[in-house]
Parts: sequence; C-alpha cells; structure tokens
Amino acid sequence: MVNNIAVLVAAIGSMVVGMLWYGPLFGQKWVKLMGWNKAEAKKKQEAGKKSLVYAFIGTLVTAYVLAMFIGNLGASGPRAGAIVGFWIWLGFLATSQVGRVLWEGSPKQLYYLNTFFNLVNLAVMGAIIGAF
Repeated sequence: MVNNIAVLVAAIGSMVVGMLWYGPLFGQKWVKLMGWNKAEAKKKQEAGKKSLVYAFIGTLVTAYVLAMFIGNLGASGPRAGAIVGFWIWLGFLATSQVGRVLWEGSPKQLYYLNTFFNLVNLAVMGAIIGAF
C-alpha cells in the first residue's frame, strides 16, 4: 500500500533538489550546455515558472510509482529506499537518456548533469519514501 503522505513529501523534496541543482549548484553550467544566451535563459525561466504546476504533477507521479516499487520490493528504511531509487535510475533513466548523446548530438556534459540529477533525485525520493 502506498503512503500518500510519503509521496507528497518525496515530491516536495524532489522539487527542492531540482531548484538547487538547476539553480545555485549547476544552473549557469546547465544554461551554457543548453546553448542559451542570457536573454533566452531569462525567457525560459519566466516560462518555466508557469510550468511548475505541471512539473509538480509529474513529480507526484514519479514519487507514487517509486513508492509502489519500494512497497512491492518490501524495502524499508531510507537506505533501502535510496537503493531502489538507484536501481530505477540505472535501469531506466541513465540508459534511456544516453540516446540524446548518441543520436541527437547532445553534449556529454549535459547528459552527465541531467542524469546525475535524476540519480540524486530518485535516491532522495526513495530515502524519504523508505523513511515512512
């Protein structure tokens, strides 16, 4: 059974991780790797504010599915939840996102920045869900 409070807390935690990752930690590097100038970055930032609701809904879905995996695997505790998050990242995200580098010509550094965000994000969400 999925704990909806854990899902909500994990989704909020995910949004915080994303705001830090693509903000003060790696925001400038990300903008550069995306190939945007300052004007484009500002325009995207303004448009992004309107999309936060949709992003949060997507994050809720991710947290819910992660909670289902954690529950069905019988994982308990923050460490076990983070480990489930790691395996989901490795099996589904790290592997599928590499196509952007191989076939779309996306810079490797952008792949690393985005995919390691997904690793940290899923581990944090898994730890939060596992703690409940």
